[in-house]
Amino acid sequence: MMVTIKDKVKTFIVDNFLFGDTSYELADTASLIENDIIDSTAVLELVAFIEDDFGIAMVDADIVPANLDSIDGISAFIKAKAEALAA
Repeated sequence: MMVTIKDKVKTFIVDNFLFGDTSYELADTASLIENDIIDSTAVLELVAFIEDDFGIAMVDADIVPANLDSIDGISAFIKAKAEALAA
């Protein structure tokens, strides 16, 4: 089975911010900020993960809630950036 971008993102969030609690029902569209799953420090960890794991250099304009506030949002952002890099 191929691991998708969304799988990798979800695993990272569960392992790092939910401390491995897989029983927590985290919807792919749920706000990570509003649900107190990530704070400003966690955003920096998330950025480092995206840069390291996906080879994407993020600029300040990328580091906004629209890109980083849900599993779907993060996955879509990574996918768009990866496609731009591949073009």
